[in-house]
Amino acid sequence: MKIAVDTSAIIAVIADEPERAKLIELTKNSSIVVPPSIKWEVGNAFSAMMKRSRVELEQAIEAIKIYQEISMEVVEIDLTDAMRLAGKYNIYAYDAYILQCAIENQVPLITLDKELAIVAQKEGVQVIEV
Repeated sequence: MKIAVDTSAIIAVIADEPERAKLIELTKNSSIVVPPSIKWEVGNAFSAMMKRSRVELEQAIEAIKIYQEISMEVVEIDLTDAMRLAGKYNIYAYDAYILQCAIENQVPLITLDKELAIVAQKEGVQVIEV
């Protein structure tokens, strides 16, 4: 089974958040699909953590190494349709990209972002509860 996984879930796994074990279990034996923007969003998340002194540079670099070991299929998305979603729901582009990824690939979405989950359901995307 293929599953779209957003950055919040990926960061939770990398950063050993409380949801980590459940996320790993939910994605076991599945193929993860993501839009090309995911690597920039992961980088941005760890940059923000450094800025807020939540992690040191070496920890962020180690986290990026872990991210790069995660098996994911990067799939192109229709940027115009993603922008339509961003405008329709007043959401960030990154959220629209992962949502568009799930829509185009007709796959469920795993996210820890409650607002994104609500929007996904409005668009007919199955959201896997964490």
